Amino acid sequence: MNQTMLMKLQYNQIIEKIQEKAIGEHSKALIADWLPPSDLATVQKRQTETKEARIILDSSQHVPFMGLSRIVLLMDQVRKGLILTPSDLVECGDFLRSSRLIMKFFEKNQYQTPTLYAYSRYLPDLMEIETAIETKISNQKIVDTATTQLAKIRRKKIEVQKEIQEKLMKFIRHSKNKEMIQESMIVKKGEHYTVPIKASYKNKVAGTLIEESNKGQTAFIEPSAVSKLNEQLNQLVMEETMEEYQILAELTGYLAENETLIDQAIETITVLDCIFARGKYSREINGITPKVNKTEYIHLIEGRHPFLPDDAIPLNFEIGETYRGLVITGANAGGKTVVLKTIGLLTLMAMLGLQVPAKEGTELAVFDHVFVDIGDQQNLENALSTFSGHLKNIGEMLPKVKRHTLVLFDEIGSGTEPNEGAALAVAIMDEMYRKGALVVATTHYGEVKRFAQEHEDFIPAAMAFDQESLSPLYRLIVGQVGESQALWIAQKMNLSATVLEKAQQYIDKAPFKTTRESFSQQPKAVAKKIEALILYQKGDRVEWTENKKVGLVYQDDGQEEVQIFVEGQRVDVLRRRIRLLARREELYPQDYDLEQLFTDFHERKQERDLLRGSKKAHKRLDKEAKARRKNQ
Repeated sequence: MNQTMLMKLQYNQIIEKIQEKAIGEHSKALIADWLPPSDLATVQKRQTETKEARIILDSSQHVPFMGLSRIVLLMDQVRKGLILTPSDLVECGDFLRSSRLIMKFFEKNQYQTPTLYAYSRYLPDLMEIETAIETKISNQKIVDTATTQLAKIRRKKIEVQKEIQEKLMKFIRHSKNKEMIQESMIVKKGEHYTVPIKASYKNKVAGTLIEESNKGQTAFIEPSAVSKLNEQLNQLVMEETMEEYQILAELTGYLAENETLIDQAIETITVLDCIFARGKYSREINGITPKVNKTEYIHLIEGRHPFLPDDAIPLNFEIGETYRGLVITGANAGGKTVVLKTIGLLTLMAMLGLQVPAKEGTELAVFDHVFVDIGDQQNLENALSTFSGHLKNIGEMLPKVKRHTLVLFDEIGSGTEPNEGAALAVAIMDEMYRKGALVVATTHYGEVKRFAQEHEDFIPAAMAFDQESLSPLYRLIVGQVGESQALWIAQKMNLSATVLEKAQQYIDKAPFKTTRESFSQQPKAVAKKIEALILYQKGDRVEWTENKKVGLVYQDDGQEEVQIFVEGQRVDVLRRRIRLLARREELYPQDYDLEQLFTDFHERKQERDLLRGSKKAHKRLDKEAKARRKNQ
């Protein structure tokens, strides 16, 4: 199944929804690569996993997933020999604690969720590392009691800091220093404890100038009385840093030594995270566990497309038991394409292990291939490119089609001449069917409908249509041929009875009326002459053959003379004196304003200025009017 076909069925959006429910970044990355398996046993196992996850979720229990978001990244850092920070180690500790609690959680729920319990038994016992991290780090910091040496260093550090504070306060309170002090406070500058001194006294204080204020009015001085204590404090800080580094290195080393077991825990918990992501999304769409088979049988009971509103009409659909092909007909915007997408997407969801939004009793087949030809024709330039695109897509499918293949066609054969399109559609469906595929198609072609009616293993179906309200009912009726409702809609839109009657006659194979009507009052000879004339369009480029001047056609009423625009003037010229150089379609864009070709730039500018209310333009107009009156 290629990505393009999966995207046509919005499979990628389902994957994104599941990713949103996952906790770990590693889980999200794995989910992004998920493809629907074609093995029945694998699908059944995944459905069981999702069902058990739903049991836990529906009972309002919470699996203790913790520390999962960055654990893979952190273990990569450990493998590279980096020393983890206290906050990183706390995350690792959370993950290890989560591993232990998850094991207990599923042990408690083992009778309700035996499959998930079996997974949890792969979780290793890592409590020793968990305890080591927990006892040495708290609130993202290494605790004093992490080692005896660290406790000793930090005690001594507090004592020295206290002594520095006392000496500085004594300095501040001393009467002989009051006049020199800018503010009675202790200010720490870097690693130094200082007192703010007035700049004019900075050379009169025994001590070291550490820093000056921006305006130069204050000098921050470390009094000589505390210099030695500050040096002692700095030494203790260095010893503390070294001891903390040793503790972090030791804890990181524990993780490195148990890398294999931790990776095993990551793998197991990631599997559980992915299963619960499926369960959470299944719960969000109110899904049920479908029965799955490898017998090519689909039975949808009130199935709903997961991206449609809750009040959308559910789909009842069956194929693969009494017939292997189904052709859906009906009005435009009646829901035919939604039927195809619902069948395809719910099939893929079931194969992925998701529950599906449907009623109990729903059964879905596990296919080797799901092929789709659903194209947004409005995004293509023309009908030929649409048709070519469909054929290219179908041409790539055909060699791969075999048993256990589901093929979905939207408006098969469209985009070309109807007879040829219908013939190709029937031939393609028949070939797919002969190769062993289940085929579901939508069409407007009568021949394709007839094929479904006459084929022993195909059945027609129609989208219900309310003729009173002129609206689709979005309900599939199997065994009935639907009409496109074109005449009915035309009648409601007040097309004349004459047109509708003729259209019905042509539907019933009446011959076309092909006789000529007479519209002219002129003699036949004149009419023939006029028929031979070249009629020009406004904006056509022409040559005035008498003087070789090039101009633009301004007006052609079909008479002997044509009005052309040459050198800023409109001139009436005999038709036979004009030679066409280029049609206007070749010269200008479709929505080009032709009027501006026949007016002077300054005139156009003045007109625009007047329209927008320019005072300057109005003054200029008044001035011109006065000049004309004066000349008169």
